[in-house]
Amino acid sequence: MAIMKLLDHPNIVRLHETFDDERNVYLVLELCSGGELFDRIVADGKFTEQVAAYCVQQMLRALNYLHINCIMHCDLKPENWLLADTEPIQKSHLKMADFGLSKRFTPGEFATTKAGAPYYVAPEVLAGHYNELCDVWSIGVIMYILLSGTPPFSGSDTMAVLESVKRAELSFDKKEWKLISREAKDMLKVLLTRDPALRVTAEAALKEEWLTKQIDVPHTDMSHASQVVVQNLKSFAVMNKLKKAALNIIATQLTDDAIKELKELFIAMDDNNDGTLSVAELKDGLVKAGVAVPPDLYAMMDRIDTDGSGVIDYTEFMAATLDKRQFVAEEACWRAFKTFDQDGSGHIDKEELMKLLGGDNQVSDVMQIKYTKQEVDAIMKEVDLNGDGKIDFDEFLTMMRRMPKDNNKKSAPSIGIAVKRPRTT
Repeated sequence: MAIMKLLDHPNIVRLHETFDDERNVYLVLELCSGGELFDRIVADGKFTEQVAAYCVQQMLRALNYLHINCIMHCDLKPENWLLADTEPIQKSHLKMADFGLSKRFTPGEFATTKAGAPYYVAPEVLAGHYNELCDVWSIGVIMYILLSGTPPFSGSDTMAVLESVKRAELSFDKKEWKLISREAKDMLKVLLTRDPALRVTAEAALKEEWLTKQIDVPHTDMSHASQVVVQNLKSFAVMNKLKKAALNIIATQLTDDAIKELKELFIAMDDNNDGTLSVAELKDGLVKAGVAVPPDLYAMMDRIDTDGSGVIDYTEFMAATLDKRQFVAEEACWRAFKTFDQDGSGHIDKEELMKLLGGDNQVSDVMQIKYTKQEVDAIMKEVDLNGDGKIDFDEFLTMMRRMPKDNNKKSAPSIGIAVKRPRTT
């Protein structure tokens, strides 16, 4: 759970909340209605190279982000990749899930605890001396299965499978491989290199010829979306911190379909596939889209970077670029308000706000930063319009709908959200 709270990537399932009782811990995860990739493999048998490449690229992006943040998954298999929706795979998004065996690592050091599923475990894990590249091996096994419908290393029972993983040579002799491209086989060879010291990294694998040939780079005109993004970034930069926190909460609650265009823009701008946007990447993305780069881009970046990491994280980008008509909708605001109003009293007082923004909880987990008492006092002074020491929903809604004077321009078509007046009972 501690690891999942730190992760913020479009291809990693989001942990919304946790509950516990005397016996169990309950995780509230992002809804992925498409089910497990494993079920799609069972239904389809094997995938075309293009569809397989689409899957592998998303897996490697998530894995590269994980490894950059010094986390290894240790249990990658088709059951632990979820589909965001029921659309065909090439129109959906894969989400890495199940971090029960994941662990932090220190570069240059090795883990010794044996873990993983028989067909997908790397040989060095079985030897009890491994690093994060064990995950790359697992992606190679999944890719092999996607293309052929069978695992590269098999046996009559678990012990035979593990022995095959340890010693068997990678083979493309079966008839199904005759129609598979040379580039696909070359990529499998570097992913399934037995010596981890010679195995390709997730970052390098993303540059393999097979991926670049199989995946068409979209030539969609992103200039209009980029113009709106700049306008929204400017607005977000001058918002108070409670509103920024609320927008971060709203961003985590929207479906993949609702933020599809922004998600594609984020991925397109993320040139190095690290799951974040640097100032240079944001600037280059705007230039490529033919959009004028704001002269105060660096100052804007500093105000948008709510967790002080020096880069714009995925949720920060979503929160800062949401269409205004999404977050001023009462239903969206009500859901955010209820997240802050954790005792259900119908208002947020100073102590509650301090606990939410300054402690360990869902709100500060999303923001990845804690606010000082002085900052919370300033927020209360600004938002508590009637001066009663509490923020009620009407005051919260007024804050959410208040716009900077230079932002009363026509924006892009909003991403639809059903709006209805929320009521307490």
